[in-house]
Amino acid sequence: MVAKPKIRIDDLPDLLTVREVSELLRVSPLTIKRWGKRGKLPAIRINSRGDRRYKKEAVLWLLGIQAKE
Repeated sequence: MVAKPKIRIDDLPDLLTVREVSELLRVSPLTIKRWGKRGKLPAIRINSRGDRRYKKEAVLWLLGIQAKE
């Protein structure tokens, strides 16, 4: 079994995809989308398809981690 590299908060982009957030929080992508609909983790819609992106600060807040100033 190959171990995944550790995720470093400083290396995360400012906007995260559904998959990146789901891997970070260890929940399914569908859960992330549901949380967005309920307002628990607000999404930013981009492009004509309406792809979701999530602010890194919002994900860190959800984890109880304050972003560095």
